[in-house]
Amino acid sequence: MTTRKRSGSGSKRQLKEKVVQIYELFFRGDDLSKNNPSFWDEFFLLKPKVAYLESEIQKLTPDQLGVVRDNFNLLFCQCIDTLNHDHNIRVVYAMQTLCGLVSSVYKKATAESGFDVIHLLMGFQVAEEKMQQLLNFCNAFLSGDSPESLKRLCLKLLLVFATGTENVSQNTLLEYVMFTSMFECLVQLLCDTQSRQIHGHDVVILLTLLVNYRKYDSSNPYIVKLSILDDELALNGYGQVITAALMEFCRQFNLQHLEAQNASWLSSLTNMVGNMFISEEGGVRTQQIRANNALLLAFYEAIHLNRNFITTLAQIQTDTSSPPSPINTLNASQPVPDLSSILDIMAQPSNLLVTFFQYCSIVMQDTKTEAGANTVKLCLLILSCIAEDQYANSIMHDISLTFKVHLHKLPMRHRKPSTDRTTSSQPLASTLLDLLVEFVMSHMMKKLPMELYLLCLGVIHRILCYQKKCRIRINYPWKDLWAALITLLRFLVQHESNLSKKMNIFDLSLQVTNIFNLFITYGDTFLPTPGSYDELYYEIIRMHQVFDNVYSMGLRYATGDGEFKDNAQKLNNNLINIRAIIKHFSPKIEQWLTSQSLSTPTEDQILDVVKKNYDSLTLKLQDSLDQYDRYSEKPKHTTFFISMLRTVVNDTRLNIDFASVNLNLILQDFSSIS
Repeated sequence: MTTRKRSGSGSKRQLKEKVVQIYELFFRGDDLSKNNPSFWDEFFLLKPKVAYLESEIQKLTPDQLGVVRDNFNLLFCQCIDTLNHDHNIRVVYAMQTLCGLVSSVYKKATAESGFDVIHLLMGFQVAEEKMQQLLNFCNAFLSGDSPESLKRLCLKLLLVFATGTENVSQNTLLEYVMFTSMFECLVQLLCDTQSRQIHGHDVVILLTLLVNYRKYDSSNPYIVKLSILDDELALNGYGQVITAALMEFCRQFNLQHLEAQNASWLSSLTNMVGNMFISEEGGVRTQQIRANNALLLAFYEAIHLNRNFITTLAQIQTDTSSPPSPINTLNASQPVPDLSSILDIMAQPSNLLVTFFQYCSIVMQDTKTEAGANTVKLCLLILSCIAEDQYANSIMHDISLTFKVHLHKLPMRHRKPSTDRTTSSQPLASTLLDLLVEFVMSHMMKKLPMELYLLCLGVIHRILCYQKKCRIRINYPWKDLWAALITLLRFLVQHESNLSKKMNIFDLSLQVTNIFNLFITYGDTFLPTPGSYDELYYEIIRMHQVFDNVYSMGLRYATGDGEFKDNAQKLNNNLINIRAIIKHFSPKIEQWLTSQSLSTPTEDQILDVVKKNYDSLTLKLQDSLDQYDRYSEKPKHTTFFISMLRTVVNDTRLNIDFASVNLNLILQDFSSIS
């Protein structure tokens, strides 16, 4: 920018650039092209000032908008016509101007109710024709040999269209995108390694937004095409984009974790509690998690709609750059558990499931904020879809596919700060159970996240149903799961007076007892050894007081007239076999203790009594223990996904940067193609 002194005043006055002067005249209502046939050729050789363009449009009053609407229409149409120009720089500047214009008009139309975006941009009479032309150009640029900078701008423009309104389904401009499918050219960008690394993030988010356009009340071609997509390269590329983003988040978290371990244990604890696990809405960690919600939603849509996508879950990711290994500057005298394991895992190639499990272990630490709870719910819904799929289960239970996964744990008072667990190399089903057990154990609080607990237990139930159905026995420490479930029941009983005023704790208790009943009735089909079955009975007998208290709680509500009467009755009916086990074995054990004059028997001695008295135990066969309602998004979770999509749209809109196109990079791109 040049400056000059005004004579006699000593002050400085900035000279406005030519493109800025044109903007000012343009938004005053002047048509500069009337007497200048070469105006538009000259205009599109001027580098756009997108920020200034936007600020000028935002200044316009409703009356002024009506005056300059014809100029908006003219500029929009000229931008589209220029996309067919032979001069590449004009094409790029026309595309950049389009991005700024469309984005600004969307914002203005939102701020000034009564103004329609289509009317302001192009007019209803030519809207279909102009949008068809524009989308045809975008299709040609994205699928052809255009420079990457131009493809990037095309995707930014399409994202501007897709995020124009907070409610995607009310975005009338997207109807034109439905008529002219961009699906094929977008998918093609995911197939090529180089284009995926450059454009993959934008492509996947764009597809996700388009899939969600009026998904509940009309036929959406993007839903249909995503659901039947069977191109292995495209599906794998889609998964790699998600994996790369989640992996980078986990890498950054691991590095912060290692930095915390560098310090003394006191400062480490302070840092972990005060910084690493920020829960405030404005916290850095929350913002970083929210930034990945768009890709989590993309993951969900692919898992939910396309069964072929399941095959990519265990694909080793090879085309993403490996994160650099941190330099080990730790003091050797300080005890740092699992550090070498963390470094080892960070350096290993990964896949989508491994990365997603680790990511879940991080985000599941925050359920206290609404944003945090929403992210955790989305993760659990994804896990529900995975746990229902036969092929996904076969992958997770395949003993020849074992992985080490670093699962993070929430710092809590009753355990040491550094209790993160690096799983030994094991099937992914075992790692998933570890993740879910950790969730059960670490979220028992006065403001109990009931819905998240129901979803978590639902995933556990689905895994057990698969194991029972296929008679698969994994070498898993089932005691950990039983202990977690019993601890949850004890928590519900202890806080019943407070929790029962806010939620139906009997549904949650019923789900826990059903899982125990599944073990009792069918455990011989999937528990690894007969000894595991004995240990189950031992845990039930040992913790009989908890089950007795649950029954007493249920009895109080079942005999009253409260709203939970039927639920309490159902819970007590489902406790029949657990109570039968307790009533049958407790006297046998007491009798044996008396005969042996023992007050503190060992576990092995109790197990021996249990084994000898199985024959006389009578249990009731309970129906439908291995049945569950298949996951359905509509209607139960419709409101949740509409809300989540609004958040993704707003965050995506804020992150669209079409003003920072590097001119030198553009010239370099064009010269390399020519």
